[in-house]
Amino acid sequence: MSVDAGRPLALVTGASSGIGYELAKQFAGHGFDLIINAEDPGIADTASELRRPGASVQGVQADLTTHNGVERLYAAVVDDGRPLQVLAINAGVGVGGPFAETELAADLRLVDLNVRSAVHLAKLCVRDMAARRQGRVLFTSSIAATQPGPFEATYAASKAFLLSFSEALREELKDHGVTVTALMPGPTETEFFERAGLEDTRLGSSKKDDPAQVAEQAYEALMSGKDHVVAGSPKNKVMAGAAKLMPETAKAKAHRHLSEPGSGND
Repeated sequence: MSVDAGRPLALVTGASSGIGYELAKQFAGHGFDLIINAEDPGIADTASELRRPGASVQGVQADLTTHNGVERLYAAVVDDGRPLQVLAINAGVGVGGPFAETELAADLRLVDLNVRSAVHLAKLCVRDMAARRQGRVLFTSSIAATQPGPFEATYAASKAFLLSFSEALREELKDHGVTVTALMPGPTETEFFERAGLEDTRLGSSKKDDPAQVAEQAYEALMSGKDHVVAGSPKNKVMAGAAKLMPETAKAKAHRHLSEPGSGND
């Protein structure tokens, strides 16, 4: 595949659907070449769909829950030969249900993808950005990061990790020409709730935001160098703001009403 050395390069993980797909569309529409990743073979079709005259989009099928999967994705960046201008770490999964009953393998896979792979890929890419003193990093966190998440405990904790991690890296890198932005969407119209087993909850049955709108707001915040953006409907900003004022026990109780199995049937 021929590439234009003058076009900026962006890497987006979890790009076969949902917010990641819409993020990739944003970058493609703003003149970026892309390396996009997902664990499913459909990422090749997504890459073909996003290509346009003069632009290259490479799809890399790799399971980021594994060490080798992350290394293989990074190798694609190195092989491209151009400096990575934007790293969008978006891949993530959820696990719904009582923690005492969910499968251990599912919870550990969540930690491997949402947390471990984010640290691994960021380590590889950010050190390059810091060395050349240029780059932008986007972490897809969530407004769930602002509160404990009963019945999706590992998911909410993983998003809290990403929010804290992004803010810490932002401070470390502020004098190195690298910006770090945390994307904090609310419930969004993706396959997340079905895959996480949260369809019968109030969260799962509630009205959700458009992933295209979330991605557009994320792109604008990233390119503006903002530390975070609460994306989607205005109610998300209200929820995130209220979370700063509530004790953790009250936030956990409130979240329970949204995520408890069967709550969507009330």
